[in-house]
Amino acid sequence: MKFVVVIGILIVLIGVITIFDARLLTKKLFGFGDQNEATLGLKILGFILSVIGGIVIYLNV
Repeated sequence: MKFVVVIGILIVLIGVITIFDARLLTKKLFGFGDQNEATLGLKILGFILSVIGGIVIYLNV
């Protein structure tokens, strides 16, 4: 049970880092011109990861 909570915390951590560093990650990982759409996509992905991690933590505590 504790292992699943740690996995949930890591998922939330990855999601939050993706949200806050989306612009830097876009510049580093993608080389195409339209970085605004890629940044928006990474922020949405980070939000979804954060919600999934939160649900995992909530259901196992």
